[in-house]
Amino acid sequence: TAHTTSASVLDEKKIYSMESRTFRPEKGGINPREAANFHFENVVDVIWKAISQSGFSSGDLQLIGFSKGPGLPPSLKITAVAARALALKLNIPIVGVNHPLGHIEIGRRETGSVDPVMLYVSGGNTQIIAHRKGRYRVLGETLDIGIGNLLDKIARDMGYAFPGGPE
Repeated sequence: TAHTTSASVLDEKKIYSMESRTFRPEKGGINPREAANFHFENVVDVIWKAISQSGFSSGDLQLIGFSKGPGLPPSLKITAVAARALALKLNIPIVGVNHPLGHIEIGRRETGSVDPVMLYVSGGNTQIIAHRKGRYRVLGETLDIGIGNLLDKIARDMGYAFPGGPE
C-alpha cells in the first residue's frame, strides 16, 4: 500500500506462499510516484512468483483479494489494476480488502483469538481496535502521525536509511 509489493496464495487454513519486494528510496522518505513506479515494475513478477511457489497454478485460484487502502493512492491504483486484470483473465471474483484489517485478521487466525483488543501499529496508522461478535471497533487512534512514520522520520534525521524501524 506504500512501499511493499506483496502477493500470497492462501486458503482458510494455510498460507501456501508469500512473495514481497520492498521499495527503498535512495534518500529521504517515500515519494508516492517513485513508489508507484516500483509497484508497476514488480507487481506482475511478484504475483507469478507467489503462484508458482504455492504449488498451485493460476487456474486453481478461486478469488483475487487486493488492498484497497488505506495507503498511498498511486501505489493502491497500480495493485488494484493488476488485481482486476488477473481476475478478468481468470474469470474469478475480486474483493477489495482494508489493509489494516487484513493484517489483523491474519493475526487473529494465527493466534486463535476470538474477540481480541489490539494495538495496530504501522507506517500510517496507530490504532487501538477491538473485535466483538464479528465486528471491529476503533477505540482510539493517532490524529497526527502514525508511530511507524514517526520512527522513519527520527531515523531519517539521524542519517539512517529507509525504513527506520527494525528489519
